Amino acid sequence: MKKRRNAIISLTAAVLSASLVYGMYELQRIQIQGEETVAVLVPKRFIGAGERLKESDLEYKLVPQSAYVSDMVLKLEQAAGKETMIPLGKGEPLLIWKVDDYYLQPRRSESTFQIPKEYIRSISNGIRAGDKVLLYASGDTSPSIRIFSEAVTVASVKTSGNVEIDNMENPNLFSLAEGNKEQMYASRREANGMIDYLNLNLSEEQWLKLDSLCKGGSLKLVVAYSPTSLDLVAGEEAE
Repeated sequence: MKKRRNAIISLTAAVLSASLVYGMYELQRIQIQGEETVAVLVPKRFIGAGERLKESDLEYKLVPQSAYVSDMVLKLEQAAGKETMIPLGKGEPLLIWKVDDYYLQPRRSESTFQIPKEYIRSISNGIRAGDKVLLYASGDTSPSIRIFSEAVTVASVKTSGNVEIDNMENPNLFSLAEGNKEQMYASRREANGMIDYLNLNLSEEQWLKLDSLCKGGSLKLVVAYSPTSLDLVAGEEAE
């Protein structure tokens, strides 16, 4: 009886010892794994250029520490709501330079249209590439109307010499990307040049509506810059 009891005690001790060793091994493995991998954001699906990223489009993936580079995106707020500059592959680590807040390329449903000069009555002098603008139709004998409820993106504004209007020493786009509002304001004040060519990113439906209103000559385009238009568009997309 005593021998049997000693055997059970020995077996129990061995099992507990093995469990403790295994538990320590698992703990060390998890700790080492946590130290050697980094959770980065990757697309859940293929995403084309010009698409606006949603949180539901992204997920986290562990990559080896040795494969991690500083351009990889670690936080959702760094990517959600931004637009893709190039196509993104499914499961491919997202790099910060592949997305932008103020992307000048048209989205998948848009094209870049150069607005004929004869369509334009006035353009706000403060407009620069990347801005959101509101479009109005104005005529001498017709009441002015707002053409689209939403703001549209300015792809470029150029002089007659096909030169982008900006402050070359402190470009507006750089300040826009950095979120430096004071420098953006300074760039607008210091930029010189008469706007001769205006390119807008529009859907086909938007262009056809604008063209039908202005091609007869009785109504002309008024292009207005409004800093609140950025908030307006962000709110509409959030809905």
